[in-house]
Amino acid sequence: MRTRRSGGERMFQTLYSYFWWERLWLPANLTWADLEDRDGRVYAKASDLYITLPLAFLFLIVRHLFETYVATPLAGLLNVKEKIRLKATPNAVLEKFYASTSKHPKQADVELLSKRSGCSVRQVERWFRRRRNQDRPSLLKKFREASWRFTFYLIAFIAGMAVIVDKPWFYDLREVWKGYPIQSMLPSQYWYYMIELSFYWSLLFSIASDVKRKDFKEQIIHHVATIILISFSWFANYIRAGTLIMALHDSSDYLLESAKMFNYAGWRNTCNNIFIVFAAVFIITRLVILPFWIMHCTVVYPLDLYPAFFGYYFFNFMMVVLQSLHIFWAYLIIRMAQKFITGKVVEDERSDREETDNSEEEEEAAKNGPLSNGHPVLNNNHRKTD
Repeated sequence: MRTRRSGGERMFQTLYSYFWWERLWLPANLTWADLEDRDGRVYAKASDLYITLPLAFLFLIVRHLFETYVATPLAGLLNVKEKIRLKATPNAVLEKFYASTSKHPKQADVELLSKRSGCSVRQVERWFRRRRNQDRPSLLKKFREASWRFTFYLIAFIAGMAVIVDKPWFYDLREVWKGYPIQSMLPSQYWYYMIELSFYWSLLFSIASDVKRKDFKEQIIHHVATIILISFSWFANYIRAGTLIMALHDSSDYLLESAKMFNYAGWRNTCNNIFIVFAAVFIITRLVILPFWIMHCTVVYPLDLYPAFFGYYFFNFMMVVLQSLHIFWAYLIIRMAQKFITGKVVEDERSDREETDNSEEEEEAAKNGPLSNGHPVLNNNHRKTD
């Protein structure tokens, strides 16, 4: 047993040594000893990031309290209304197919299910429409989620600007690498990093229960790439570049979330105007400033100081991953903007539309009169953004 344990320990130590090998993280002729605190200088340490995991769970608790005691009353004040959804009648045969096979049966499946369930083809199709609508998130859930993200992104952007606006590297990007990596960490940079990384951990933890959109996989890739970039930039002391990148991203996110909030509240003109501002800020920051200023700063300027090393390539590769996602999202935004400019109905290209059936509402109207909360509220989902 002792031999096995010591062998496992040796393997762990070997992997640990390879992982923290200086040539992976630092330029040539530099070691971790060069980044030890001394002479009043404080440097980033990997152990600093341990606190981000408990902080992420604290974010989840704060989010729950915020959504319950702030976002929900705010939704009431803004008159966020929910569409009345007709529930699918209990049917064991159809429910089994829905849960285990497909939520969108093909025509052949519909005809087979019609025979097995004793329902007509039209009734089977209607059942699946209603059942899918039952699983879609409510308007209140969407509003609460958008409210939480708007609040965080706005505060984070203001805090980020406060951290970098008085620094010389905010105005001259060559200052980002002046003296690298012997650059002392500031307390404001420490907390900015811890809060941002904790928040993105919380987004990753809650992504399964959050509103799912068509870019679900891209969102996961974005969150993972962001966590890796923030963590790596901390390990390698790329903190100056990291703070610029985080503030740049936060500059447009709060605008999108606020547009969503007004969309759910039915404030169409306000939503449209905010979306125009968001689209402009997103394209300028993500497709112009990030690739032509920030990425130029991280790709070109470091080579004036030291030869390229693994960390240099890895960091810029992850930046390319993020930039690819930005191009994908910019494509969706431009499509939405085109529809808006041409006067067509605009909705979030990532959204999962709620399905309707005129016959359903005719039946409901025959029983109970017109739906007082029917089409007008449904149209809310087809306004500016999801």
